[in-house]
Amino acid sequence: MEEVDLAAIPHPTSKLQRFANRLEAIAGIEARGIERVPESERERKYAAKDYLYMAMIWFSANCTANNLTVGILGPIAYGLGFVDAMICCLFGTILGSCLTAYISTFGPVSGNRTLVIARYTMGWWPSKLCVLLNLVIELGYGVVDTIVAGLILSAVNGSGMSVIVGIVVAALISWAVSTFGIKFFNMFERYTWIPQVCILFIFVGVASPHFDVKTPSAATGVTLIGNRLSYVFLSASGPLGWSAAAADFYVYFPPKAPRWLVFAMTASGLILGKLFVEFLGIGLGSGLALNPSWAAAQKVSTGALIVEALTPLGAFGSFCAVLLALGVVANNIPGTYSASLSFQLIGGWATKIPRMVWSTVAVIIYTVCAIAGRAYLLLIFLNFLALIGYWTIIWITLTIEEEVIFRRKSGYDWTAWNEKRLLPVGLAALGAFLIGWVGAVLGMDQTYFVGPIAILIGDYGADIGLPLAAAWSALVYPPLRYLELKHFGR
Repeated sequence: MEEVDLAAIPHPTSKLQRFANRLEAIAGIEARGIERVPESERERKYAAKDYLYMAMIWFSANCTANNLTVGILGPIAYGLGFVDAMICCLFGTILGSCLTAYISTFGPVSGNRTLVIARYTMGWWPSKLCVLLNLVIELGYGVVDTIVAGLILSAVNGSGMSVIVGIVVAALISWAVSTFGIKFFNMFERYTWIPQVCILFIFVGVASPHFDVKTPSAATGVTLIGNRLSYVFLSASGPLGWSAAAADFYVYFPPKAPRWLVFAMTASGLILGKLFVEFLGIGLGSGLALNPSWAAAQKVSTGALIVEALTPLGAFGSFCAVLLALGVVANNIPGTYSASLSFQLIGGWATKIPRMVWSTVAVIIYTVCAIAGRAYLLLIFLNFLALIGYWTIIWITLTIEEEVIFRRKSGYDWTAWNEKRLLPVGLAALGAFLIGWVGAVLGMDQTYFVGPIAILIGDYGADIGLPLAAAWSALVYPPLRYLELKHFGR
């Protein structure tokens, strides 16, 4: 994409905002936060390569070592064989990526950030619930990403370097790029995938001969079906986690950007980036039973497993592991950027604090949490990832119904993004959202709780919280929204 002169905060009302505008003028640090980017600032010609960069951003952000964890969980958490796990991961990733890509298409057409767009479905006050949940997502990913980087760097050094040091290094790089804003973020993500892909191909060449591609899934019958379902929806939750940030990176694209092209580029970048790494993770997980050294390393940490798999390469393998660890920040930077925007949406007082300050706050929070939880990566990831999917799929379902059923003729007034009286009241969306959560709870299968519907599937239950949440919210939203429109007129 041609470099855009990033706009300053329009009509700054605080000293901090005026200071942020000066920084933008001097150093190019993006000052704009949740303020809408008007059409006049986005009317420019874009070439085909500019849309290709969309796919590159998502590919780069997801072709990272932290996604190995999703793949590893297929064989070790659900007992799935190599082929079973790959098929389930494939369909789950495609599902989650397509739903997230749909949300991303609102960025160019509206000029609004993702959770500002949520106001047009959820209303002013209920949309803040989405804001808080997105903060949990982005800060949670910050925890996971920095832990993965720290574990790998520590394992490379033979545990001579503390995991904490690796966490801090990853956090500082994430802070620097996300704080400078969209121009630097785009530049970083545009090229950082190149060394990652090279290292991952080397990884495949070294580790793949040790994968167990023959042993079938451990369970049979209904239990196997339940395990497959759980892993499909777990795999979907990963890309769904990006949905609440998906439009944030497109607000400077022209309003007439083809929605189908934005959808295609986003979905393809997500799918290809995630599957490349997740399939490799499935291979690593399948090989634990055949390779005692891998199993011993996995008991230490996922980072130790990665380093052990690269051991045949000697010092060069350690170098590759270091690059994989540093590459994790490519996944963390977009989340940190999005978290800073979500902080601004908490309230009017938060909007007056510049995005760059909130970016710093986000980094501090997830760094401290990562240091405290560094010994529990897989447990955090398994439980956290599923929770992401529950609320995002409800919100996406409501957004689709709002556009297709209620906005098909009237469309959206994107200039009303900050006018509470012109936005939906949000009672219908809130009611459907809560009912969707009831479905999620009844269908969830987590270490801390198994829902009464989930437990009916097989010997161990199955996590079907995602489809239940989507179905229940989809059923109740149209009549509730109709009543809301009839009573309030908006």
